[in-house]
Amino acid sequence: MRDADTSAGTAVDDAIARAAELVAGSSYLIAFTGAGVSAESGIPTFRGQGGIWGSYDESHLELGFFRREPAIAWKTIKQIFYTFTLSVEPNDAHRVLARWEAAGRLRLVVTQNIDGLHRRAGSRNVAEFHGSCDELVCMRCGGRVPAAAGLLDSLPPRCECGGLLKPGFVFFGEGIPADAYETAFSAAAMADACLVIGSTGTVYPAASIPRAVKRAGGRVVEINPEPSEFTDEVSDVLIRLPAAEAMRRLEAAVDAI
Repeated sequence: MRDADTSAGTAVDDAIARAAELVAGSSYLIAFTGAGVSAESGIPTFRGQGGIWGSYDESHLELGFFRREPAIAWKTIKQIFYTFTLSVEPNDAHRVLARWEAAGRLRLVVTQNIDGLHRRAGSRNVAEFHGSCDELVCMRCGGRVPAAAGLLDSLPPRCECGGLLKPGFVFFGEGIPADAYETAFSAAAMADACLVIGSTGTVYPAASIPRAVKRAGGRVVEINPEPSEFTDEVSDVLIRLPAAEAMRRLEAAVDAI
């Protein structure tokens, strides 16, 4: 067992060293993040063991169901995204990415997450591919308001115009925000390196972004405790660690170059 542990540790060390060289040598680095980047903040992933959809009905986030049964849908939404998710804090993975952006090393974070943790950590160049919990949008007038706690005291929440307020994230059956889509794929076409952090690679069209980097000749560093759909076909380097630990070690390795 000790030999196996030593071998695994050596593999991780080697992967971090290779990833650090790619990051340090990059002239246009982007990051692509999934649910795994927020796991160490205490937010469970949606699918798989311990995933959110093991406890809640996924259909409550379908746009058609929301229109038909907004009070029922909002009860689930509030429990998942507003009672718990918005009370958590960014972890070191979010913070390292924010520091790299501030230092000019990282151009853009493309995230599948709707928890707002990248922005709370200090990132400003963020393409929220699936929208965000932080705003509510009126389904009648299109107005947007901050997701203040008082608005959720009575469900479903209503706009000043009387229209139904919907979370500002993408529901099943709803299109990707055009500005996030265009920003993400434009950056992917220019990127010479991409960090893929905590994504299974199963949700499209978001999962096409690292693949677009690869097609354009960029290199892909994947951070994930377990292999994903990216591992065999897309990733040049796989760091098999949780996101926060991996990013702390990768930051130190880049700084040492």
